[in-house]
Amino acid sequence: MTSQIESDARWQLRDSVAAVGLFLVTAAFVLWQNSRLTILWDLSYILDSSFRISLGQLPYRDFPFAHAPLTFLLQAVLIRLTGRVFFHHVLYAAIVGGLGTAFAWRMILHTLRGRLASAWATALLLAVPLTVLGIYSIFPQPIYDCDCVFSILFGIYLLQRLTSQRPSLLRSLVTGAALVLPLFFKQNIGLPFLCITILCLAALLLFNRLRPALAEAPDAITLICVLAGTASALLAAALLLHFTVGIGNYIHWTIQFAAARRLPGLGLMLADYRQPSLLWSLPAIALALVLLRLRQNLWARLVSLLLFALPFLWTILFLFFQQESDERADNLLSLWPMLLLLSAALTLYGLRRGPSLRLLIPVILLATIQGTMLSQQLWGSTYAIWPLLLLLVAEMIVFLATRPLPRASALASTLAAILSVALFVAGSLYAAGNERLSYAHISEGELRHSSLPQLRGMALRGPYLPNFEELIHFAAAEIPPSDGLILLPGEDPFYYVTGRTPQFPVLLFDPATDPYSPSRLVELVRSRNIHWMIVKVNLQIEEDTIPQSAATHRLLEGEFTFYRELAGYRVYHRP
Repeated sequence: MTSQIESDARWQLRDSVAAVGLFLVTAAFVLWQNSRLTILWDLSYILDSSFRISLGQLPYRDFPFAHAPLTFLLQAVLIRLTGRVFFHHVLYAAIVGGLGTAFAWRMILHTLRGRLASAWATALLLAVPLTVLGIYSIFPQPIYDCDCVFSILFGIYLLQRLTSQRPSLLRSLVTGAALVLPLFFKQNIGLPFLCITILCLAALLLFNRLRPALAEAPDAITLICVLAGTASALLAAALLLHFTVGIGNYIHWTIQFAAARRLPGLGLMLADYRQPSLLWSLPAIALALVLLRLRQNLWARLVSLLLFALPFLWTILFLFFQQESDERADNLLSLWPMLLLLSAALTLYGLRRGPSLRLLIPVILLATIQGTMLSQQLWGSTYAIWPLLLLLVAEMIVFLATRPLPRASALASTLAAILSVALFVAGSLYAAGNERLSYAHISEGELRHSSLPQLRGMALRGPYLPNFEELIHFAAAEIPPSDGLILLPGEDPFYYVTGRTPQFPVLLFDPATDPYSPSRLVELVRSRNIHWMIVKVNLQIEEDTIPQSAATHRLLEGEFTFYRELAGYRVYHRP
């Protein structure tokens, strides 16, 4: 069996066609998303922060920064290499999104191969929804969540390869080092992933020593090398941080400050499992599992298939009964708690005879998903982690396909096809309807395209681009390049477009990025010799995110004199 699996795993022409097709369709969807929407709030933070890093300003040391660095460093390198061109960042998102879908397909195929008769076709079916639900399909511009999930896919891909063959020493060390990457893209995703993976590898190593007869590959030497690679990468990262920005600064801003501003209470963390749909979907799944034990009864198998498929069939039918996009989105997202609970139950069942790396990978996926969603308090934060859910689904399909039942493989493949259709249809409407992005005004007004060279290719609805371009022309004409500015709340990529050097420590005024009190902001305005304040009054984002907004405006406006009213902005000057 092992030799047959390894033989089937060789790359064939159809694999190349599938991988290229999934990559191109996903990348095209990301490009289409960018052709009709832009989220200024998130994009400006990424571009302006990356630009200031490209100028040599170091986060954590030179200015407060609550996020892990790798996404910003990648965009900074892109700026240094190719200049300030918005489309290059769009192309980056499209390429990474396409690669993420192709990666996920290959990993699903690895999970199914040798355990399902139609593994190749079923893997392709399960990957198709990721063309519209991939890591960059819902939020189509560069952001740390999506990059972090891509690095997680890469890490799990390498872990999967440890189960199929004995790797070399170098490959084991590289696998261990790769597990550290997600931590430096996004803490709340990467930290749970790294911690649970280390625990699983350590537990597997211990189990191998206690009961080697039951343990599967990889062997103890391989596991030790993987853990050594992880430890070495962590040490190298710590030394690099120490000698550049200071390890204390990094821990303060990315762990202590970030947790204080964003970590919710346990009640809020678990609130999303109070889904009304669980009252009927979980009993239906439980009854289906019971019926599967009636091995020779054809009607029992058919009814069990229907019960398994019922939540996904309802997801499709709901689209015909409900026209409100938010209700459709909620119905799609309600599949998450049901699938997570089912996956957790099946994973525990599979581990009853002892762990293996193949059986522990779902544990890693579950912990990573929980770390992502629970720290942000909403199921909408699933926008980048759909590939992780599909990997869990593949494990569920394997569970059904390996039951001692007549035509178990056909039953599993049929369920996979139903699930794929449901996720693709509902997911297409969810992604195209931009329900996840409803925190910004993106569907109102005429679609405008930027005429600024740096933002060529940017498109969004409403007056925001013309207003911003007026501000850029005003700044070029009346604000000396050497004068310091403060922009409230910082929704526009002002520094990226103008090429001015940021002189104020905060670029985006939000509880997660602004550590200062209103009085401290006034002190910084004076000490940094800030001469201009630009207040955006017509925001794309729906909420006023400035901490202690009324006090901040009152104290800062007391330091400046009103200078000019522009479309969407008020300009203040401080001699």
